[in-house]
Amino acid sequence: MSHHSRFTCSPAQKRLQKELVSLIKEPPPGVVIDGESVGQSLDLLVLSINGAQGTIYEGEQFQLQFRFGPKYPFDSPEVVFVGTEIPVHPHVYSNGHICLSILTDDWSPALSIFSVCVSIISMLSSCKEKKRPPDDSMYVKTCSKNPKKTKWWYHDEEV
Repeated sequence: MSHHSRFTCSPAQKRLQKELVSLIKEPPPGVVIDGESVGQSLDLLVLSINGAQGTIYEGEQFQLQFRFGPKYPFDSPEVVFVGTEIPVHPHVYSNGHICLSILTDDWSPALSIFSVCVSIISMLSSCKEKKRPPDDSMYVKTCSKNPKKTKWWYHDEEV
């Protein structure tokens, strides 16, 4: 990552570089980071999440994409599942959008890529039944490409 040093980094990029360095060193359990792809762009990150052992997603692997705006960390990243395997979960739409309050209303600059990954793994791990959200097909037809533009209704607080 040192080749970035001769450019002036924005505060968002400095923060992201720090986060990425520590993520590569010590990723959360179940998260796999491709060190190669990380240095290429600071505003886009794709990492793999493995379904935790003993959960209904055990043995499955999902790709999680983070897109960071210039106001990060004051503004939350856009986080979606991408690729062919989108987890079937009551809070994950078939287009990869995730209904999780820390990604919108409850975001705070104290949160990080690490804490978002941990929250998503925990959301998947606590799930007892694989099913899509009740309004999946309607949402997928009508939503914006950017999940942050969605006015989420958080159906239930326990999941």
